[in-house]
Amino acid sequence: MSKQTILPPLDWRVARHAARDAAPEKWLPAAVPGAVQLDWARAHGWPEYWKGGNFRAYDGLEDYFWTYETRFKTPAPAAGGRLFFTCGGIDYAFEIEFNGAPLLRQEGMFTPVDLELTGRARRDGENTLRVLVHPAPKSAPAPAGRAQADRSCKPAMSYGWDFHPRLIPLGIWQDARLEIRPACFLRAAETDYVLARDFSSAVVTAKISLDAAAAPAAPGATGAPGGVRVRWTLRAPDGRGLFCEETPPLPGRTDALTLRRTIENPALWWPRDQGEPALHTSLVELLDAAGRVLDRRARRIGFRTARLVMAPGQWRWRDTFPKTRSLPPFTLEINGRSLFAKGANWVSPEIFPGLLAPAACDALLDLARGAHLNLLRLWGGAPAQKDFFYERCDELGLMLWQEFPLACNRYPDDPAYLDVLDRESRSLITRLKPHPALVLWCGGNELFNPWLGMTDQALPLRLLASNCYRLDPARPFLPTSPVEGVGHGHYVFRDPQTGAEAWTLFQNSRCTAYTEFGVPAPAPEEILREIIPENELFPPRPGGAWAAHHALGAWADMEGSHLYPETLERYFGPAETLAQLVARGQLLQAEGLKGLYEEARRQKPAASMALCWCFNEPWPAAANLSIVSWPARPKPALAAVSAACRPLLASARIRKFTWAAGEVFDAQLWWLNDSPEEIPAPGPIHPRIETGDGRTLELPPWDAGPRP
Repeated sequence: MSKQTILPPLDWRVARHAARDAAPEKWLPAAVPGAVQLDWARAHGWPEYWKGGNFRAYDGLEDYFWTYETRFKTPAPAAGGRLFFTCGGIDYAFEIEFNGAPLLRQEGMFTPVDLELTGRARRDGENTLRVLVHPAPKSAPAPAGRAQADRSCKPAMSYGWDFHPRLIPLGIWQDARLEIRPACFLRAAETDYVLARDFSSAVVTAKISLDAAAAPAAPGATGAPGGVRVRWTLRAPDGRGLFCEETPPLPGRTDALTLRRTIENPALWWPRDQGEPALHTSLVELLDAAGRVLDRRARRIGFRTARLVMAPGQWRWRDTFPKTRSLPPFTLEINGRSLFAKGANWVSPEIFPGLLAPAACDALLDLARGAHLNLLRLWGGAPAQKDFFYERCDELGLMLWQEFPLACNRYPDDPAYLDVLDRESRSLITRLKPHPALVLWCGGNELFNPWLGMTDQALPLRLLASNCYRLDPARPFLPTSPVEGVGHGHYVFRDPQTGAEAWTLFQNSRCTAYTEFGVPAPAPEEILREIIPENELFPPRPGGAWAAHHALGAWADMEGSHLYPETLERYFGPAETLAQLVARGQLLQAEGLKGLYEEARRQKPAASMALCWCFNEPWPAAANLSIVSWPARPKPALAAVSAACRPLLASARIRKFTWAAGEVFDAQLWWLNDSPEEIPAPGPIHPRIETGDGRTLELPPWDAGPRP
């Protein structure tokens, strides 16, 4: 929340040109936030990019230069203050000029733009602001693929993935606007805290910096540079004022002002199913000599601690050399309480991040919370989300694992790349660190493997660790995922090479965490009918829309992924209709994931995390590992995952999925409790088996006994 005056929305247009200094082609209307490809498609009447193979028409648009232009009249002097252009992010490398004069040249989509125009704006007449967006970065012209992103901080997902078409966005993807600010305003107002070891008190600190005009402000500016004061208020989650203090008059320019107060017995922020996600409000106001509010910054604060700790039994100290631990810590501890993290991997919900909107994210996050998930991993192949996403997770008690934009590439020790990574990572840390939902930083996805050769000595990872330590030392940091001891995969119900079923693989595994695993399934039938032409719908065939939407040939070496028709036929025989094919695939996904989540929970405390791949998707895949189809339509697996993640659960460990006539069926029964209280199992439990031929077999009563 700010006192700054936001002027009416700017009217943008865009044009492409083949070279930086070439004349722009025809100007087209532009939507901001958005993407240049969407503006081009809209102007030329292209059909929806998410149907059939329409996305292929966009290929090559990322190789042009694009110029955004907006014109506006200088605000009337009566409006007063200082004029700024501000934008949350521009994708990816760009230049900004105002009235023909260059103002900024920058690379990176996560570092915001904040430029003062006061002395440059024409007092009478029209101003022109231009943003020149460069072609998408590609380390090599070919082959087309994610390796082209290995020398930039642009998320690699856009270059093509097994669930994302090759479509590389460019443009202004965050809000861009003009603001009028007072002659002296709050440049920054950060609130931080340190909790006592017993959580009985918190030392709360506000770090404030002011920005006063170095030269006389525009006529009519409010607020004299000298004599300003700062008022700081902290309110409890119920709105009660915990304190309010006001400074004596300050110099007009104050680079660093620190205020500090102690509060007793603060309400703590807790994740889903562990307590209330209590949020306090810190309000910093800038007052003039007469006590009028010139500027204000409000920030919600969640008091909590977050650590990664060793699970019981994981300290295996050797009697002989080498005397060291065997595995890195991977159990999340929030406010001194070790938790089992039940969650999913989150990918950006849109191919074009400029399209991200609060309503769409809210719908997805409500589904996640309703499924008893408490942690989302924001995978490093996708862009970080907009602010409203993190704010909503704070409210819902959904913990977040945030990765930097590194994934499945060998990123260089090159100084030019490191300069961009340094700026981009510092911008992300500064923007996201106030959110209590964020409990873990991670360098990126799958960076430690033989075909990449990156290690924790790689300069990009050392840089990220350093920036996280300097700017956010209280939050845990991982160099990458997976690390030693962590399960990462598999992604099928039945391995087509070995014949092993996912249930069996998990039951024979002993991991500290399972950070990626999945079972694929077709999209709901109504989605398939929207995205696949009628003449291709059934039966699915290689090539065409089924392949374009990743059901077939999504992985180069596995023609059946992610539909796996041979697996479906093995269990059920040939499908006779599209509806039957969809129902069978979705049944395997639901039963598969239910068994995997429950098995991971049965292995706690040695295992402390289960995150499926993946929760959502950026466009409508015909078959995929997601449990929610684009934009927010659940598959049956979501209900199965919800059932498996209930805090209190009677669970059966079943060795395999199919049983033949005459086999002796056996199962182990477990009582699972992830709630913060010790709750005895209700007993006795009367289990039963419903057979395929409609019979119900009653089993002997079962009493779970005391919890170990």
